[in-house]
Amino acid sequence: MGFTVMFYVIAIVTLGSALMMVISKNIFHSALLMLVAFLGIAGVFVLLHADFLAATQVLIYAGAITIFVVFAIMFTIRGDMKSTNLFSRNLVPGALLSLIMIVVNAVMVLTTKWPLKTMTAPESTAKEIANLMLTKYVVAFEVTAVLLLVAMLGAIVIVKEVKKSS
Repeated sequence: MGFTVMFYVIAIVTLGSALMMVISKNIFHSALLMLVAFLGIAGVFVLLHADFLAATQVLIYAGAITIFVVFAIMFTIRGDMKSTNLFSRNLVPGALLSLIMIVVNAVMVLTTKWPLKTMTAPESTAKEIANLMLTKYVVAFEVTAVLLLVAMLGAIVIVKEVKKSS
């Protein structure tokens, strides 16, 4: 009963902040509401006993991505912040497409036969995932780290070139 109430509270906060993020006219407020939505998703992962996904959600999405978006806003926005997130001319087609996607997803969820398994969830998934990443999948882990480093260096080079030209 307690988990069900917590799930609904977290779901309402997450969906409400996501909706407010989309309809807010201030892009900085949208970034902060995105942070709340990311933290809400991490809360759902905690309720599902997926501690590694919750930690990843907080570190990568709530931490790094939100800070990245806030820095991008700070470096690119000039002028009035209150009217920076203007509505698109494609509001009606976008809303219609979103409604169609919601209906398709609802139909898929309601018509799918979800198999019930009697397996118990592991106590801690983070330790098992860390062991796999540092033993069996260490090459993929290192390749991913190198790719992220190259992407970060590329972004720095692009920003540096823009700064020289302006």
